[in-house]
Amino acid sequence: MSLKISAAIEILKQHDLLVSSHLNEPDLVVTNISYNSREDQTNGIFFCKGNNFKAEYLQQAVNSGAEIYVAEKEFDKDSNNIIVNNIQKALAILSAAFFGNPENDLFIIAFTGTKGKTTTSYFIHDILEKMYPKKVALFSTIDRIVGPNPEDEFKSDLTTPESLDLFRDMRRAVDNGMTHLVMEVSSQAYKKNRVYGLNFDIGGFLNITPDHIGANEHPTYADYLFCKKQLMINSKVNIINRGTNDFDTVYEAAKQTSDDKDIYLFARDTEKFDDIDFELSSKETTLSDSIFNLKAVSDKAKNLHVAQDYKLGIVGDFNEINATAAIIASGLVNVPDKDIYDGLKMAHVPGRMEHINTKSHGTIFVDYAHNYASMKALLSFLRNEYPKSQIKVVVGSPGDKGISRRAGFSKVLTELADSAILTTDDPGFEDPADICKEIDDKIDHSKVSTKIILDRAEAIKEMIDTSSDDDIVVLAAKGDDAYQKTRGKDVPYPTDTVVAKNILKDIEGE
Repeated sequence: MSLKISAAIEILKQHDLLVSSHLNEPDLVVTNISYNSREDQTNGIFFCKGNNFKAEYLQQAVNSGAEIYVAEKEFDKDSNNIIVNNIQKALAILSAAFFGNPENDLFIIAFTGTKGKTTTSYFIHDILEKMYPKKVALFSTIDRIVGPNPEDEFKSDLTTPESLDLFRDMRRAVDNGMTHLVMEVSSQAYKKNRVYGLNFDIGGFLNITPDHIGANEHPTYADYLFCKKQLMINSKVNIINRGTNDFDTVYEAAKQTSDDKDIYLFARDTEKFDDIDFELSSKETTLSDSIFNLKAVSDKAKNLHVAQDYKLGIVGDFNEINATAAIIASGLVNVPDKDIYDGLKMAHVPGRMEHINTKSHGTIFVDYAHNYASMKALLSFLRNEYPKSQIKVVVGSPGDKGISRRAGFSKVLTELADSAILTTDDPGFEDPADICKEIDDKIDHSKVSTKIILDRAEAIKEMIDTSSDDDIVVLAAKGDDAYQKTRGKDVPYPTDTVVAKNILKDIEGE
């Protein structure tokens, strides 16, 4: 990979990002790109980004071989430099150019939503794999898959990675023979211009509820919605849940760049809506799967030939909504309905509605539900399916972000849980005891009993130990996360599923 600096300057001019440039070597060609001063910078271009960037980081990069730096202000006037008015946008478009614009060689399907985007992305990936085996890449909150071999699959550190990492992984996927990419696009991806300049073949909008509002994320709900809807503006074909909050705003965003024929609406309740293309309806649910029907309402929906009954290998009526979005996306890629059916039947999403049967300690569900909307959907489903059972929840809330989730947990536990143990979940630089107390203080204890146990594994053990055969135990919010984010470090954690299974092995001998 390489980038001619004169070409980089032209690209920046085209996007109105260039402020000035100083080049001792006008024909400079770099063969390295980085924003991390601790990396090798040999013959590289270095980006001075971040609110806490310090001049010594640049000096470290220069000492490690950086030939030129890009920044929003001049740090060293004697060195080769390019000054821009937006470093994040510059990083995105120059990273794409450095890696040879791999996005042009991939059919990209992207989804956003406060909840469900990970599950939907996995559903689509599993379906497309039926038609394009070992040709489908995945960028999700949980995993990154960039090729057909074991070494090409690894854990994600962000829902949508930094633009440089995003295009590097796309290049690796293309070089590995991938033809399709399914990815999640977070609101932060647009807030921080990680996907600036990127257009998607299919974009999906699942839902939006207040979340990620705080000093380190979105200042207001309006800002959150603004960032979310950008995916619609930057997608050729749009799939929208007609039942989402702020539907009119989302739909108008889609219409900015797409014709009506390229916008597909779906919903569960057709009595509310007379403009949908697809209607879904539940038919049967068991502990391990659910059957639902998808009906094509409009002519363009009928032309996709995906209307039929489907069996979903993950329970939850909310997951039927995610599956519907995945079916429509797959139909748009001309996947036969049989392959869609088989893909959904066998679909598995790590840490999403995983259930563990026990001998005498109830049924355990592990799910990533991490805000009011997702927790309400989960607990409402369980309450409806198991009306005579006690619903017992182990949950915590992260530090340094998503502050509104805490009040949301208080509210949903009061509404739908019988008992709860509050515990640690990625406390960051906050005291987890303070976070738990903040949740506990707003719970109506006349409706739900609570306890605080900060050690998460101990909290899970206590809940399982004190549960009986008819109880439903929910281990919420961490899902398949194999670490606790604590004071700037990722502290290894076995995952809730592993912890629960180990506890059951000790107490039930399995």
